[in-house]
This record gives sequence, C-alpha cells and structure tokens, in this order.
Amino acid sequence: MTAMLGMYDMPALRPVNDRFWSLIRTHLAEGPGQLTRDRDFWEIWQDPDLVFAQTCGMPYRTRLHGTVHLVGTPDYGLPGCPPGYYCSVFVACADDARGLPELATGVFAYNEALSQSGWSAPITHLSELGLAPARLLETGGHALSAQAVADGHADFAALDALTWVLLQEHTDLGRRLRPVATTRPTPALPYITAITRDPAPVAAAVRAAISDLSPADRAALHIRGLIDIAPDLYLAVPNPPPPEAAVPESWPN
Repeated sequence: MTAMLGMYDMPALRPVNDRFWSLIRTHLAEGPGQLTRDRDFWEIWQDPDLVFAQTCGMPYRTRLHGTVHLVGTPDYGLPGCPPGYYCSVFVACADDARGLPELATGVFAYNEALSQSGWSAPITHLSELGLAPARLLETGGHALSAQAVADGHADFAALDALTWVLLQEHTDLGRRLRPVATTRPTPALPYITAITRDPAPVAAAVRAAISDLSPADRAALHIRGLIDIAPDLYLAVPNPPPPEAAVPESWPN
C-alpha cells in the first residue's frame, strides 16, 4: 500500500505531514506505516495499491480522471479564493517594479508543463491579457522557479498560492521577491485514492484527522477542512498549449 503527501512537503513540514498521515491511517485502520518520498509522483498516483495521495488539478483532468477516485479537496483558506480553491501568484524580484506586460518581455520560470498553478493558470491569464512570455525556463519545482527569479535567471514566475505563503514562512524568498498579480481561482490540489477503493472511508478518515491535528500542526499546514468538489469542475478548467507551442524559444534546465 502507498500513501504520499508530496505536494507541500518541504523539509520544515515533513514531520507535520507525517503526523497528519498517522492520524489518517489511525482513523482509516489501514495503510502504510510511512509516507512514500522516494518514488516518482506519476508512479505513485497510478499505483493500484494507492491508499491516499495528493495530486494537481492539471494531471487529474489530463491523465488521471477515470483512473483514480477523488477523495476531496483541502481548504487552505487562501485570500480571494472560495473554500477548496487556490490561485497562482506571479512573482518578480523585490526591487523590480515592472508590471506583467514588461515582465513578459523577459524569461518566465515555470515548474513543469503539467502544472495547473505553475503553467496552466499563468499562461491562460497572460493569454487573456494578450501577453505571452518571450522566453521560458523550466525549473522542475515551484521553489526552484522562485529561486531562479531571485537569482536573476528569470524575470518572473507563477507559484501556487499556498507555496508562496510557505516560502515566505520558511525561506528568505519572501523578502527577495514580491507578488505582482494573481490568477483566477481554480479547484485546489485534490486528494485521491486508487479506482479500486471506496473513497468515502478515506474522506471520513481525512476529515477526522484534520479535526484531530494540533492547532500548531493545522496552522503549519494551513488546512481548515475537506471540501467536496465535483470532477466536472476540475475538468472544466481550460488546458493551455504546451510550452513548445506557446513559446517557441525556451532555455534548458
């Protein structure tokens, strides 16, 4: 059996995620003794023995829909977002006063092409403004995109709104970067289980575990509850063109 909470699992939060999973496992009365942290995300998401994991909206709607069950969506209480929703935050260097139109003439750092918050939402937002990045830099992670901007390797990036909050709390990137704009909210990163499992007991265990978290752990995870968001609302989010079609010129990692 497999369980994974890798989407918001920076070193400072690993002990908290371990305690969260332990509570879920206790209420579910089954599951692996430890979270998996040493396997590819796609391998975990498609594992027939998957008990519990968190994925992203774009992987769910493009590849995982119909092969996994949605368990529910965590509510992180993000500003400007309905319960269970999130957005992307465009960031630039703290001393860079340019707006999106000027930033788009430079290099856009993104984590990967199947990321809702790092690629899909920002590219859709820019397109609606009649903008497109001049060049791309694929980094492999939100924190790496933020670091690329802070270090001057990219002009701007788009980060998952919760990741942006966590980076401000646990790293120096919060003072080195500034928020420029936000995208339209979309359903946040859902919890999933294998298609062969009944998701209802898993959802009940997650709700009980959230209730049982200590106030400090709940605050560290920024989790307020579990929201039921229909699959159709995830599938209705538009898919942008891939990077090679959206921007002909890109930089290597």
